Amino acid sequence: MNLAAALPRTIPAALALSARRHAQRIAVDEGEFTLSYAELERLSREAGRALLALGLAPGERVAIWAPNGHRWLVAALGSLMAGAVLVPLSTRLKAAEAVDILRRSGARVLFSVGEFLGSYYPDLLAGHPLDALGQTVVLEQARAGDGDWAAFLARAAEVPEAALDQRIAALDGDSLSDLMFTSGTTGYPKGVLCAHGQNLRLFENWSEIVGLQAGDRYLIVNPFFHAFGFKAGWLAALIRGATILPQRTFDAETVLGRVERDRVSFLPGPPALYSAMLDHPRRGDFDLSSLRVAVTGAASVPPILVQRMGSELGFASVVTAYGLTECCGLATVCRPGDDPRTVASTCGRPLDDIEVRCVDAQGNPQPVGQPGEVLIRGYNLMQGYFDDPDATREAVDAEGWLHTGDVGVLDERGYLRITDRLKDMFIVGGFNCYPAEVERLLMEHPAVAQAAVIGVPDERQGEVGKAYVILRPGHSLTADGLIAWSREQMANYKVPRSVEIVETLPLNASGKVHKGALRERA
Repeated sequence: MNLAAALPRTIPAALALSARRHAQRIAVDEGEFTLSYAELERLSREAGRALLALGLAPGERVAIWAPNGHRWLVAALGSLMAGAVLVPLSTRLKAAEAVDILRRSGARVLFSVGEFLGSYYPDLLAGHPLDALGQTVVLEQARAGDGDWAAFLARAAEVPEAALDQRIAALDGDSLSDLMFTSGTTGYPKGVLCAHGQNLRLFENWSEIVGLQAGDRYLIVNPFFHAFGFKAGWLAALIRGATILPQRTFDAETVLGRVERDRVSFLPGPPALYSAMLDHPRRGDFDLSSLRVAVTGAASVPPILVQRMGSELGFASVVTAYGLTECCGLATVCRPGDDPRTVASTCGRPLDDIEVRCVDAQGNPQPVGQPGEVLIRGYNLMQGYFDDPDATREAVDAEGWLHTGDVGVLDERGYLRITDRLKDMFIVGGFNCYPAEVERLLMEHPAVAQAAVIGVPDERQGEVGKAYVILRPGHSLTADGLIAWSREQMANYKVPRSVEIVETLPLNASGKVHKGALRERA
């Protein structure tokens, strides 16, 4: 049987299928609060009808700005049932960053957390006109006067079930499902559009390969706003009938405690997650015997870490993967049974019906073992950048190859090893950090004339940012002062951990900052 043909074509159809197959199985477990698959579908339909009551039209955007939790899921699934395109926002974004995405996406509805990480998120948007935004729903801890979750769901009574059925029936595999903003070398985030069918096909295949099963207890530490937590996270769990265990923030002791208490069997995450678990002084006090599968990526993985994940954390299977937002978050993955060296030194091989090649500067395929730019082609490629056809044509060539900008090597088995990252990008604790974006934000400080940012090694996060800054004449600023200012202006992972005030920056022949010279200097 053709796998693609047998799959549901839309995410609402996949939820309906799981609700029939696994009606009483727990879909979401938050300790004192659980939802079965049947209840998850019922609540999601209620949210979908409430959105129709708000006048949401097919194809309009709905943003979610909240940590992992069951209401995030219900809001997302209800939005997709209503024919909306989901716009997940990072909870790490500062006000200006969130406003930029809300404006450019034209989001009609925003689901926001209330109090979180010391801020009341709706207040962060005060004073920023958002002409398209018609409704903000506060998912939890809403203040008086703000639209809360219960009041939103009550609007569902205004819309019959048949109206939602009609909206769901109008969707197909090519309908847009999500608009995820990813930063880039321009310094401004670009919106990546993906569709229902390609997401379902890709992560059904991924789930089959890595061994995600119905009844697995999947602790999702990766944020729902990231492809790792969204598509390889709750979407994959929903497809397979696994139990979703949302984790709001990462803390090693909390995760160890949840593994023991919730009998976690499936635990993907960046290498830093496993390192923190292994290095925790009380690790031996926790029963980790339920752990079965780990999936990692986002940074180089030391071979000793892979070995310790098996021998000390008890994982029966450890696999690595590679992907970009522009290819639905996934292109290659290791297979269960691959030896530790393969898992540690490669990102695996392409999934079915996806091609990967490494090419030289002229676009010619490189022989086995020779580095080149990584190109990807297949059904997993994005539908394009939102409202940016020029950038789309620049990223995907006329033959359908996505030019990643990453440098990699293919071995004789077709396994991919990434040797360098997207131009100057570095990865902080699993989050892609783009120097051009951080530099742009730093130069908004009135004392900063020029800024150059590079990634430097960090024992805990893998890499962190280091900024070299030239001050404007007549201004004074300390390194600590700029770091403190940065914490107010940008997501924490983007904040440089060190700053060096300099008189000049090294330039290449074309007058651009020579990042290689800065790396040697660091």
